[in-house]
Amino acid sequence: MEHAAGVEEFPRFETSKMGVWIFLFSEVLLFGGLFATYAVFRSLFLQDFARDHRELDVTLGAINTVVLLCSSLSVALGVASIQRGKTRVLKLCLGITILCGLVFLVIKYFEYSGKFAHGIYPWTSSFFSIYFLMTGIHGLHVLGGLVALSLVLFWAFQGRFSATNYVRVEGTALYWHLVDVVRI
Repeated sequence: MEHAAGVEEFPRFETSKMGVWIFLFSEVLLFGGLFATYAVFRSLFLQDFARDHRELDVTLGAINTVVLLCSSLSVALGVASIQRGKTRVLKLCLGITILCGLVFLVIKYFEYSGKFAHGIYPWTSSFFSIYFLMTGIHGLHVLGGLVALSLVLFWAFQGRFSATNYVRVEGTALYWHLVDVVRI
């Protein structure tokens, strides 16, 4: 396919994939900057970070990590299913992924509530400023991923995906995997 200037265009799905990868790269830069900020502040305030880190709920954190890992598995199984034309399995997997994401946010709500109940706020210390910033931005990304997954699920119920048409499913799954990797 050529446009007016005579230059060959990428097929539409290849352009979509490239757009997803560019977006994911920008997200990696964002979180990379946040992790670098954490590393710098941790090196400057090592004792404060070690003390404040003990205030985190390891159990809730571990549960949330497992929940997101399960969601990554379910979305990967959903992509594999639609690649084989199994739309019913895709819908089930997307539903499980969305449920896991919601469970993650509910657990994060209880985790934050526990901190606030103990007088721990973003302005409490450098550690908690960065903690709330990073986990808050991550939570917003989880919320955005849930919106995207819900839209893909809606489209799946409309019959928009098949073994030859699944680039939106795949792109959304890649974003969800990035959200999970950032958590880990």
